[in-house]
Amino acid sequence: MWLAVVPLKLPQISPRLSTLPLQGDSTCNGTHSKKALLSDPQLFEAQFEELVTELTEKDIADPVLADAFNRLREVLVYNAPGGKRNRGLSVIGSLRELVPPTHLTQDTVQRALLVGWCIELLQAFFLVADDIMDASVTRRGQPCWYKKDGVGLDAINDAFLLEGAIYRLLRRHCRDQPYYLHLLELFTETSFQTELGQALDLMTAPPGQIDLNRFTMERYKAIVKYKTAFYSFYLPVAAAMYMAGIKSEEEHNNAKHILLEMGEFFQIQDDYLDCYGDPAVTGKIGTDIQDNKCSWLVVTALAVMTPEQRAELEACYGRHDDDSVKMVKTLYNSLQIPALYHKHEDESYQRLQKLIACHAQNLPHSVFLNFAKKIYKRNK
Repeated sequence: MWLAVVPLKLPQISPRLSTLPLQGDSTCNGTHSKKALLSDPQLFEAQFEELVTELTEKDIADPVLADAFNRLREVLVYNAPGGKRNRGLSVIGSLRELVPPTHLTQDTVQRALLVGWCIELLQAFFLVADDIMDASVTRRGQPCWYKKDGVGLDAINDAFLLEGAIYRLLRRHCRDQPYYLHLLELFTETSFQTELGQALDLMTAPPGQIDLNRFTMERYKAIVKYKTAFYSFYLPVAAAMYMAGIKSEEEHNNAKHILLEMGEFFQIQDDYLDCYGDPAVTGKIGTDIQDNKCSWLVVTALAVMTPEQRAELEACYGRHDDDSVKMVKTLYNSLQIPALYHKHEDESYQRLQKLIACHAQNLPHSVFLNFAKKIYKRNK
C-alpha cells in the first residue's frame, strides 16, 4: 500500500519538484498545479518561520513566559538555519521515493517537512552543546552561540530548549498519526545513541590528557557510529520509512546497515575537511589537531608512521600554538595522508554501491543513492 518498488537499475535522478496545491487539491505530487512550482528546499525554508511563530507565539498560555519565548525565538533563528539541510530535506526526499505521488497529500508533505525540521533542531541542540564542550569558536560561518555577548554558559539551557521544541512539534502535528509512537521512540533512541557517542569521544580525548594510545581505529569507528551516523543518516530515512508505513524490523535493519556505513564515510570526510578544507567554504575553522581529537587522519597516521614520527606527533598533537599545528600538518603531508584519504573515499563509495545492491532489495535504491550523491566529493 505504500511502496512502489523501483527497478534495480535507476536512471539519473533529477531534482524533485513539489507544489503547494490549490484549496481543495487532494494530492501534492509535483506533477501538476496552477501555482508556481516550488522545490523541496524552497518549501522547507518557507516552513521555518511558521514553526518559529508556532513555538514562540501560539504556545504562550501564561504571559509571564513572554521573555522566555522571546529567548527561544532568538535561539531558534540563530542556531537552526544556516546548515546544508541534508538531514532535514532527506525526510521529504526519501518519502517521495517510498510513496506513490498520488498518495502524497499536502498534509503528508507538510508533516514530512516538519519532521525534517525536528531533525534540524536535534542537530542544533547537539551542536550548541558540542561547541561548548569543544571550546569551538565558529559554526556555520558565525560565532558559536555560546560565544555571543551575553550568552556564555546560558547556552546549555538554550540547547535544552531546542530539544524540547522537537517534541512539542511532533505532538502537535503527528499525534494522531499511526507512526507517532515510532517517531517518538526513534528520536529518543537516536538522541541517546548520539549522547553515548559523544561520551566515548570525550573519554577518548579528555581535556589536558594527550594519550595517543587511546586512538585506535576500533574506537574511532565506535565514536563515529554512535555520535554521527545514527542521527545524521539513519534517523531521517527511518522517519520517512515509518511515515510511509514501513515498520518491518528487517527492512529497517537493512537500511541501517547501509546508512551507518554512509555515516562513517561522511565523518571521515568531515575529519579531512577540518584539516584541509577552506574555512570560507566550510564555515568553520578546523580545530581537531588543537582539540586532541580522535580523527581519521591521526588514527591513520599512527598506523603508518615510524617511532620517530610518532614521538614528533606526541610532542605537537593537542597543542594550540601555530607551530605545533603546522608541524602536525607537515607530518600528515609527509605520510601522504591526503592521498590515502582520496583512495579511501573512492573505495568507500564503491563499497556503498555494493551494500545498496545487497541490502536494499525491497527498498528503492534511490533513497540511498540520493544521499550518497550529496556527500560524495563534497567540500563542505
